[in-house]
Amino acid sequence: MDLFHFQEEAPGSVFWHAKGWTLFQILEGYIRRRQAEAGYVEVNSPQLMDSNLWVASGHMEKYRDMMFLTEHRAEDQRIYAIKPMNCPGHVQIFKHGLKSYRDLPLKIAEFGKVHRFEPSGALHGLMRVRAFTQDDAHVFITEAQMAQESLKINDLILSIYEDFGFSDVTIKFSDRPAQRIGDDAVWDKAEAALMAALQASGRPWTLNRGEGAFYGPKLEYVLRDAIGRDWQCGTVQVDLNMPGRLGAFYIDESSTKITPVMLHRAIFGSLERFTGILLEHHAGHLPLWLSPLQAVIATITDDADDYARTVAAAASRAGLRVEADLRNEKINLKVREHSLAKVPAIVVVGRKEAADHTVSIRRLGKEGQTVLPLDAALAALAAEAVPPDLRRTKATA
Repeated sequence: MDLFHFQEEAPGSVFWHAKGWTLFQILEGYIRRRQAEAGYVEVNSPQLMDSNLWVASGHMEKYRDMMFLTEHRAEDQRIYAIKPMNCPGHVQIFKHGLKSYRDLPLKIAEFGKVHRFEPSGALHGLMRVRAFTQDDAHVFITEAQMAQESLKINDLILSIYEDFGFSDVTIKFSDRPAQRIGDDAVWDKAEAALMAALQASGRPWTLNRGEGAFYGPKLEYVLRDAIGRDWQCGTVQVDLNMPGRLGAFYIDESSTKITPVMLHRAIFGSLERFTGILLEHHAGHLPLWLSPLQAVIATITDDADDYARTVAAAASRAGLRVEADLRNEKINLKVREHSLAKVPAIVVVGRKEAADHTVSIRRLGKEGQTVLPLDAALAALAAEAVPPDLRRTKATA
């Protein structure tokens, strides 16, 4: 499919090709729209920060072996860390400027590139990498808002999975681990709030005892793909510890400084890994709206080249991602090659189609072909190419 590759000079890092990067941007654009609709604001935090910040957050003690750290320099004795997480950076953004209880919930989202030193033997294609992009968000709330906001995130996550064809989702409740920060009373509150949200959702769940994050309990969302494999993706984590460790506060109704609760939230988890899961789930045959190349205009003879260019231009104006294949090759070869590349629609044109102003459409995975007037064919493909969230918006407009 010519989406990406790996090579030894950058172990665990993806070289995205043009089509793969188009798919990546489609996923990012979809999440960006859903987040904006749900009231999130998008930010961007630094890639490189003083390692003392990671000591204060508790990450250095827990994750030091997985962090990439710089060395001392003569002109700067500080050690910096390439961020393995986005949360401390988001706390710094929250702290910039005085916050009131009226500002909560404050929902901060970022497509944050993070780096973790996974052992070389554990690296596995897109599924296990060292550099990846999280669709990460942190929701700053009061203690009274914990259950309600956790439930909203849960509902958002499940509706997004539905749009990508995943209806078989298992939720795991992960409670306090043996090694953790914060006292038991704080953990009791966090676990109770997350459990209340889980019960309100009405979804079945299982207990993942002792597998919570070191700063709070979490829900894990496990997708089952088309051939029965399980993939852990999204998470919701309740954190009553890190904001206080990093000095975050808001002003309540009584003008008192109160430490906010922070919900950590990821939906795809890693965009790289979710791309791999999608490719496995659909066996490369992505829905038209997701496919980086939605249609190829393939000619039977060079007599149809000009018409093929006209069709390709009209398809692009209709919002479709298309290419024209004008090679001097047999049409059966073209169809076979583009089918192997998992192009959803192959639009075949020859002398007859050019004369009649029609096209012959072959759909991946289906037998035969359909002949339609050009305008009707492009309208049908363009309608199918609309992402499901935008389709719903149009339907309710």
